[in-house]
Amino acid sequence: MAATELRETVAISPRREIRTEEMEINMGPQHPSTHGVLRVVIKVDGEWIRAADPDLGYLHRSFEKLAEQRTYPQGIFLTDRWDYLSAMNNNWVYCMAVEKLLGIQVPEKAEWIRVMISEFQRIASHLVFLGTYGLDMGALTPFFYCFREREKILDLFEELCGARLTYNYIRIGGVSRDIPKGWLDKAEELLDYLAKRFDELDDLLTYNKIFVARTVGIGVIPPEMAMDYGLTGPMIRGSGIPYDVRRAQPYSVYDQIEFDVVTHPGCDCWARVWVRSQEMRQSLRIIKQCIDKLRTFPEPDSDLPYDPSPYVMAKVPPKPKPKPNDVYVCIESPRGELGVYMVSDGSEKPYRMKIRGPAFVNLSVLPAVAPGHKVADLVAIVGNIDIVMGEVDR
Repeated sequence: MAATELRETVAISPRREIRTEEMEINMGPQHPSTHGVLRVVIKVDGEWIRAADPDLGYLHRSFEKLAEQRTYPQGIFLTDRWDYLSAMNNNWVYCMAVEKLLGIQVPEKAEWIRVMISEFQRIASHLVFLGTYGLDMGALTPFFYCFREREKILDLFEELCGARLTYNYIRIGGVSRDIPKGWLDKAEELLDYLAKRFDELDDLLTYNKIFVARTVGIGVIPPEMAMDYGLTGPMIRGSGIPYDVRRAQPYSVYDQIEFDVVTHPGCDCWARVWVRSQEMRQSLRIIKQCIDKLRTFPEPDSDLPYDPSPYVMAKVPPKPKPKPNDVYVCIESPRGELGVYMVSDGSEKPYRMKIRGPAFVNLSVLPAVAPGHKVADLVAIVGNIDIVMGEVDR
């Protein structure tokens, strides 16, 4: 049969319906784009997602229950393992809860140090996000640049407390040691360096045409949905809502610091990336104010590895026993509102501790956002939530 006759036969043949069935497949728990041992059970119709259900628990380590078996100071060592990309923030919120139970007033210098290192930690965490998220989207080069800049922050942390990942630097009553001599000069030099590198990262990734095409209009979370699901951090600010714990419920010395709450009305994956990139610049602004303030305090009295300076540590008993009470404190971690609810029964160990993890709450929106997207877009959506499974599963 000639080609012309074949085309005519096909054209006049009655269209037969193609039978399709939904298929249930697993994304994870061993998958490079789930950023840990996350399993997402998805139902697909061809390439289109009809449902996505996160299945958690593969990294559960029972941190909340373990804290009940340890004294209050011993519990600090568990906090580094929640969100291991922002361990300083974990240390801080735990110590704030214990300090509130004990009624301890932290020295002013220690408060400024806490804010400064918390903002350095925010930058380091966002750099990991930008590098790995670019990798998810097929951009390899930004990954190396982001981790290069993060290493410089970790170098400062190592000089400050001797560790690069699990710090235990923030303690109940203050910080474990004063700032070493010359450390503030190095930190200030790093601020100028990072400001230039952030502009380069924007050119490489944020405004890259291919990256923009992969993220704009994907994973849209309207403001109403963001509020209904209790999203916080860049997830809610990327939907145009200016909620930031540092502004809404100021803690430490944030009420004395000038910075802008970054928002974007785009509501999609690209908007949330942009929010994080701008937040790093605001963190530089906050750190500069902290450095200027810290220069007004007396320098350490000695060069001992752990300087027992009263400027950075309040008097705390070795095994504190708070009066029976319950408290809730929260801070703005890189992923959103990180809170700790702690109950004391008057003993040297917490009666109960509950963690309000931002990544866990933010992940809850996935079943509402994923349907209607293609499977390839699910990688963009999951990575954009910026989950750390150590904090999600706890």
